[in-house]
Amino acid sequence: MGNEKTETGFVSAKDRTSCEATLQMLEKARRDGVTLDLDRGYDMKPCPIGEVSACCKHCYMGPCRLNPKDPYKKVGVCGATIDTIEARNFGRNVAAGSASHNDHGRHILGLFKGIIEGRVKDFKIEDTLKLERVAQSVGIETAGKDVLEVAKELHDELEKTFSNVNGEMPFTKRAPEALREQWRKDGIMPRGAMVEVMEMMSRTHIGCDQDYNSLMKQISRTALADGWGGSMVATELSDIMFGTPSPTLAEVNMGVLKEDHVNIIVHGHEPAMFEGMLAAVYDSFYIEQAKAAGAKGINLVGMCCSGAEMMSRHGIPHAGNFGSTEAIMVTGAVDAMVVDIQCIKQGLVEVARCYDTHLITTNSRAHIEGATHIEFDEMDPRKCTDQVLAKAIARFGSRKMPIEIPKIIQKGIHGFTHEYIEYMLGGTFRGSYTPLNDNIINGRIRGVAGVVGCTNPKVKQDSIHVELVKELIKNDVLVLQTGCSQISLAKAGLLVPEAAPLAGPGLAEVCETVGIPPVLGLGSCVDNTRILIAASAMVKAGGLGNTIADLPAAGCAPEWMSEKALAIGQYFVMSGVYTVFGIGFPAIKDTKFYNLLFDGLEKQGYGKWGTAADPHEIAKMMIAHIDKKRKALGIDKVRERTLVDMSDRRDLAS
Repeated sequence: MGNEKTETGFVSAKDRTSCEATLQMLEKARRDGVTLDLDRGYDMKPCPIGEVSACCKHCYMGPCRLNPKDPYKKVGVCGATIDTIEARNFGRNVAAGSASHNDHGRHILGLFKGIIEGRVKDFKIEDTLKLERVAQSVGIETAGKDVLEVAKELHDELEKTFSNVNGEMPFTKRAPEALREQWRKDGIMPRGAMVEVMEMMSRTHIGCDQDYNSLMKQISRTALADGWGGSMVATELSDIMFGTPSPTLAEVNMGVLKEDHVNIIVHGHEPAMFEGMLAAVYDSFYIEQAKAAGAKGINLVGMCCSGAEMMSRHGIPHAGNFGSTEAIMVTGAVDAMVVDIQCIKQGLVEVARCYDTHLITTNSRAHIEGATHIEFDEMDPRKCTDQVLAKAIARFGSRKMPIEIPKIIQKGIHGFTHEYIEYMLGGTFRGSYTPLNDNIINGRIRGVAGVVGCTNPKVKQDSIHVELVKELIKNDVLVLQTGCSQISLAKAGLLVPEAAPLAGPGLAEVCETVGIPPVLGLGSCVDNTRILIAASAMVKAGGLGNTIADLPAAGCAPEWMSEKALAIGQYFVMSGVYTVFGIGFPAIKDTKFYNLLFDGLEKQGYGKWGTAADPHEIAKMMIAHIDKKRKALGIDKVRERTLVDMSDRRDLAS
């Protein structure tokens, strides 16, 4: 049918999502007269000037709208060129994205401090081995020190991530030395997150920095302060406090809801609130209360990124990604949706009202008009979680909405980390990335790709993610996943070892030998930093160059939508990774700023940006880049495929 509207006024639901469960709920919502984001996204036509970032509203002499078709003949009222305007807009996007991740990381660091000082009683340091490894990675001597002493020193060191006004961020020590030297030489080594975000906003004020090259330096510092700063702090400390994930089998999709249970969904990004809910639902008092209301029990499930973290750590079922957060309430079976920060749609309020679901906000930084706010406090988590449970149980006992749960569940392996990949390849006593490098060098694995990020209602939900990844693995590219993309591929059945036959012959051999899927799920969007650490470990293992930019690797956010995505993309580019965004990009092709992003940065020794809409075109671009890097390393020779014998298997497993 394409994208034309039908007699009912809606595009065919099959054109809005490739998720069968979400499709079923979208059709039901239309019958019920409820409009979901998937339809709003189609009906909302973006401004063609703003879409390519040719609009400036940083002062009130404008807003100034430059003509994308003739950008060099027009300037803003102040004389700002298209390149200055694009750089300012891009910089402010990156600043907002970096600020959100750094705020998350700072909050996690505060929880860590509360545990160390004994103020937080309900959480503890769970993974002491990782505590020791992380401390050593930033230069802290751990021998002869107890856990709290090491933790206190680590806290004090990581606090510099946010407070430094000079010097270097602690976790940049983990980057390859050649890359760190390049950052220093080019003046983009990140100092502290607060100063980088503040300076980015200051430089983009009217009358300040008006050279796109100069602005690019601060854009890069601000982005690197995300990837090697707040995001990495959030991931590493969450592992230390809540446990480092290891591969676990988990269920995904709306079929994880249970009609005869009290269903509570937790959606957001901060793991502490979800961990608190997990502890609360096992309280025998509330289990009995649920049974008294007629339920068989309490069913806790996740959505979006905090759901991905809990799925990875504890095997908690996951109900769907960003594109399904409104649709799932159409089931009528959700008794409470509990949210915290980031990627929470305000439209959830109206959908929750239509289906008599409690929408509960829990974070002081993210209130929503019309939602119930019950603040979560790490020092007294039950004060929030008990109220949530009481409301959800009461709603179950008085359900009046018809229940329709899609009977669709997919199983997948989640919870890979850079530590587990090292162990998986090298064993307990000699963990190493050398086997991965060796299989890239010998050609069994062509390269590595990170496919990450959001879903976007501009396009058919999940479709670009799935088609892109299928094409990559078919060409022997090992795929690492985070965030909503990971859930897209889990729903498509690619996160199980049984998916190995879908891969090319070389990648399939490795997957079958090691017993892994061709697609590895690493967690939430802040967990992109696991990819950075893994890439640095590949460089350290040897044989694939001296810096991340030398690796046969590429990244993609096929259906990106947020400012966080731009910050993530920029920190990957400035770490050396070719990064392709699907759907579109906020810059005008062939402007000087665009050319710097898409070509000039690579000439400086970093990665570069790419963009395309079609998943097969994106795959071709990523594979061509991987092949280019293989050629530069001298490992591009075509190798004859042979059957794997026992000695080969021992080499792969050793």
